[in-house]
Amino acid sequence: MGCATGSLFVLPAYSADEAAQMKQGKTLFTSAVPACAICHTLKDADSEGAVGPILDEIKPDSARVAKALLNGLGNMPSYKATLTGDQIAALARYVSRASGGEKN
Repeated sequence: MGCATGSLFVLPAYSADEAAQMKQGKTLFTSAVPACAICHTLKDADSEGAVGPILDEIKPDSARVAKALLNGLGNMPSYKATLTGDQIAALARYVSRASGGEKN
């Protein structure tokens, strides 16, 4: 379970059911409001957004993604009022793993 305190976000260790977490993260990437896929390109999600950075190129780690989700970044809104800590952790882990930012 992720924990958010102020601007500090601690990602949980990989869950026993990482496949389910990755599936949840991918679903959130395409269905959160607003959907990440609208702005970001990520090959694994078949998204070709042209507003935000191309995630396959910048390969962010999960801590960087979680920070952006919690605080917003540039034109990107914060999701801390609409996503739970576990959802933010799943989405951050998915983006990081799918983009090649983290291997494990």
